[in-house]
Amino acid sequence: MLNCLIIDDEPLAIRLLSDYIDKTEGLSLLQSFTDPIEALQFAERQTPDLIFLDIQMPELTGIQFMKIANGKYPIILTTAYDHYALDSYEFDVIDYLLKPISLDRFMIAAGKAKKRLLSGGTEHSAAVPATAAPTQDYIFVKSDYKTLKIDLADIYYLEGLGDYVAIHLKEKKILTLENMKHFEATLPGQNFIRVHKSYLVALDKISFIERNRIVIKEQRLPIGATYKDAFWAKIGN
Repeated sequence: MLNCLIIDDEPLAIRLLSDYIDKTEGLSLLQSFTDPIEALQFAERQTPDLIFLDIQMPELTGIQFMKIANGKYPIILTTAYDHYALDSYEFDVIDYLLKPISLDRFMIAAGKAKKRLLSGGTEHSAAVPATAAPTQDYIFVKSDYKTLKIDLADIYYLEGLGDYVAIHLKEKKILTLENMKHFEATLPGQNFIRVHKSYLVALDKISFIERNRIVIKEQRLPIGATYKDAFWAKIGN
């Protein structure tokens, strides 16, 4: 029997995972937390066998949690975003579940955990979302009455402008009615990251970082408080 922790700042997500754990043979819910700091303190005392860990959380992100834990606990990541998948390899997570999580996909992840932890296996799982599409080097974007093909290498940053998003390229910008959440989920996380409610940037186009501002194309873009921890963790500072 694997005693599990759930760490997620969304109560609905906790309820869903709790229900899945109840339905899965070999798993038992030890405790659930919306506060990752409290969860860390609890884990130090109780040492769970397995943690279901969200990534996007206030105060302490899932990535930061894993850095602090330093490999003490086996982890299955749960997140609405596929662009953290490559980062998860660094921490040898057992699996990577994309929200909304179905019961059958959850049971596959649980099976991987039981195989590794109960049989003493050390094999690495492929920590990539089951629904992730192969990486493409372009996207299609609707603008006015056209659908434009944009090479990812040409994108410098995206800017939220009310009902529009401006995609800033080297020589021009393109306006689209797609929202920032769409691009955050669509653009590959190894190349792009959200840094502010109004800005999503291409990492390879950053000239330099000045305090809490990113400089791209001589434009100074703010790093928002909600996104700064994930950003600094991403670039390794």
